[in-house]
Amino acid sequence: MNLFKSSIYWRVLLWFCLANLLVLILGGYLTRRFIDYTTAVEIDWVALADDANRRYEAGGKEALASWSRQQRHQGIEATLYEKGHALTPIRLMPPVRRALPQWLNAEQDILLKPFPGLYLSVQQVTGHDGQTRQLVALSRTHTRLRPQAREKILLGVQLGLSLLFIALVGWWVARGVARPVEALRRATRRMAAGELSARVGRTPGHPSDELAQLATDFDAMAERIEALVTHDRRVLQDLSHELRSPLARLQLILELAQRSTDPADAETYFHQAEAEISRLDRMTGEMLTLSRLEGGIPGSGREELDVVELARDCVEQADIEAQARDITLRLVPSAQPVVVSGNAQLLERALGNLLSNAVKFSPAGADVEVVVTANGRYAEMSVRDRGPGVPDAELESLFRPFFRGSNASRAEGHGLGLAIVQRVMKIHDGELFAANRPDGGLEVRLRLPLAMAGAGSTGGEGFSAAH
Repeated sequence: MNLFKSSIYWRVLLWFCLANLLVLILGGYLTRRFIDYTTAVEIDWVALADDANRRYEAGGKEALASWSRQQRHQGIEATLYEKGHALTPIRLMPPVRRALPQWLNAEQDILLKPFPGLYLSVQQVTGHDGQTRQLVALSRTHTRLRPQAREKILLGVQLGLSLLFIALVGWWVARGVARPVEALRRATRRMAAGELSARVGRTPGHPSDELAQLATDFDAMAERIEALVTHDRRVLQDLSHELRSPLARLQLILELAQRSTDPADAETYFHQAEAEISRLDRMTGEMLTLSRLEGGIPGSGREELDVVELARDCVEQADIEAQARDITLRLVPSAQPVVVSGNAQLLERALGNLLSNAVKFSPAGADVEVVVTANGRYAEMSVRDRGPGVPDAELESLFRPFFRGSNASRAEGHGLGLAIVQRVMKIHDGELFAANRPDGGLEVRLRLPLAMAGAGSTGGEGFSAAH
């Protein structure tokens, strides 16, 4: 994993950078305030002026310049003025320099604070030669503090703030990581205990970081597992329910065959048992097909298919059963190719189930039509029969597994064929509709997205597929 693409990495880095920046800013500010208000050694401006005058009288300007450099190291900018002129250079801000002659001419001791955090002192001093001079001194604080002491105080304040902010940032980051992890842990424990409905939900913190994505993936996985387990349980329940009656009949038939003394009667019973076994085999096969479809096992391999050709193949395969029932199958194809992306085996199974269902419920001599069209961005296949149709109240339940409507007594079946069709449509992002025809019969329509952009929406001429 590339850490530089991790939102958690950048979030932690940003917080630590902000913490260090706050330490620098607040450290400098608090150190200055600390020095201003907690240092007890105040500057003695009178003694400072006397000291400067003694140095000047003893050694002249050179001695005064050396003394000024020493004071500058201690945070004080100072020199002596005589007759309005500085005896050694001094660094003054322009506003102070402009106002200084007025303060010097006042010939009195002055202690001012012209700007926040700046002290100005003008002290009168008389030398042994009787000459009056003025000490002009500037200081950022009202106290005398050695540079080493200032550095130690600044270092101590910054160290304390660093520890404080690092602890706060560490607590915040750990809290942001621990809460989603704890939510994941609780959901995992609940699932391990058998509570398949356990979900992490919306985790606290940044909605797009890796932990939130992990929680989303966990919920998707849990939902998938719950759906699969629920489906498997439902399949087992339905299968056990549906197998109970055939197995009871099979047991009864075998008991009758065992008790029969007439070989002809026994043979009849054995033929009935064979039919029941075949029926059980078909039902089990359909149940397994439906289970695989709902589990999402097949359908991964797709290819471009011409729906017209697929429908023609299905009609030819179903025509044998249709002829046996004296039913005519008719294919009404589109005038142009109708291409979809899908699994040929599954789509053939779906259309084959619809044709088998239509033939099963149609009366002898009737027609069953298969109409293929391209409608906008969709391909449509409609299977229309002339059977009894379905009561309107039962149309919504028609594709439910094991559902057999009030007209189901007219034909054999297990109620799984249309459920398989619906699942095939769902796998292919398609839709399934059923409606009673105005002139009698049922129409089931399959709708699939076209694989080719710009396909036309035309119907076509019909032709008979009957033989």
